[in-house]
This record gives sequence, C-alpha cells and structure tokens, in this order.
Amino acid sequence: MPLLRSSSLHDSKFYKHCAPGGAEERPEPNCYQFWLRGQQHQILMISTSIKPAVFAGILLLCAASFTSGVLGQEPQRFSRDTLIKAAREVMETARYCALITVDSKGRTHARTMDPFAPDENMLVWFGTNPGSRKVAEIRRNSRVVLYYFDREGPAYVTISGTARLVNDPKEKARRWKDEWKTFYPDRQKGYLLIAVTPSELEIVSEKKGIVGDAVRWTPPKVRFGSAPHRKLKTGQN
Repeated sequence: MPLLRSSSLHDSKFYKHCAPGGAEERPEPNCYQFWLRGQQHQILMISTSIKPAVFAGILLLCAASFTSGVLGQEPQRFSRDTLIKAAREVMETARYCALITVDSKGRTHARTMDPFAPDENMLVWFGTNPGSRKVAEIRRNSRVVLYYFDREGPAYVTISGTARLVNDPKEKARRWKDEWKTFYPDRQKGYLLIAVTPSELEIVSEKKGIVGDAVRWTPPKVRFGSAPHRKLKTGQN
C-alpha cells in the first residue's frame, strides 16, 4: 500500500504521536497502515449500517408515492349534470381545442380551432374556410373528435361526435367573431360553419377530483342520446 504525503496529516495528532522528533516527515509504515486500516474499517461499518437504512427509506418513499398516486386515483361517482358542468368549465377555460378528422385513407388529422362556447345541448360550433381540408374530410366522414386541455387545472375534455357543415346566412350572422375579419373578408362565400353534435364526452379534472379509475385509467364518461340530424337547408354545403 503506497504511503500518502499530506500536509493535513502532518498537523494531525496521529502524526505527532507516530513520528518521533527528527524522524522523516511521514508516519512509520506500520503505524500508518494500522491507522489507515482502522479508518477503512470504521468507514465500512458506517456504510454497512447506513445503506440498509437509506434503502429502506427509499422503499418507503416509493411505496408512499405509489399509494398516493394509485390508490388516491380511485374515482368518486359524479352525477351526469356535475360532469357536464365541469366539462363546460374546462372547455371555456381552455378556449382553443383540437378538431380531429379522418381522411379517405383512414388517416387522422388534427388542427387547433377557436370554437364557440358549447350551447345548452353541448353542441359545439366552429367557423372555417369552406375550401379547407377539414371541410372535405367532414363531407366524406362526419365522425370527429374534439380535444380541450386546461393546463392550469390540469384538466381535459374529449368529445366524440358528428359534424355537419352549415352555410345558412342567419346562422353565420349569429356565429361570428369580429377578430376574424382578416381571415374571412367575404363572409358570404368564404365563411362556413361546422356544428359538432356530441355522442360521448370524457373528462378528467384533478382540481375537482374527477379522475380515471385506478386500474385502467378510464375517465368518467357521459353518453348523449342520438339526436336526429336536422335537414340541411338549401344553399348549405
């Protein structure tokens, strides 16, 4: 074992004890090795006594985290009205949502939309460009999904439903935002409405304690009756 030369060692009580006056400025090998082995033994004893305690502590922390994260996710039962009310709040707080459609090859497409607040039947309206891809896809396949996310909640709402295209002048006049003027200079020909009738709604809201089940994480769900399609008026796309 090589001998260590250290200024701190020279000032220690150990060095003064082991090195007689006038001796070479290092402890005698046997005395030094004996001391070093003693230190190593103490360190080993300390480490073997600390490691199980630390390991046990880590296990306890993991168990506590698992318990609060999984067992704490056991959902309460909420009424239909409570879930719908909470969903409205999330949708209005989020403001923007994703509208997800399916093309002719079965591929999904998502885009950010600026919807109107849901009406009393949870029907959601959008304004769009009649020449957009989403309009072409809805004409071929009217089944869509809306996704709202509130980062501060945190909370989210998904709505599965059926979309229809509405080109009625009165409806377009009612459902309009002045900040859209730049995007739709010709509101008669260049502006079209999309109305999404919900068939199913899912919601998670940590703030309100509305969470998925502990095993499959399935969120609480609200199903809507199949409302008959209103006939499209003449001139609608």
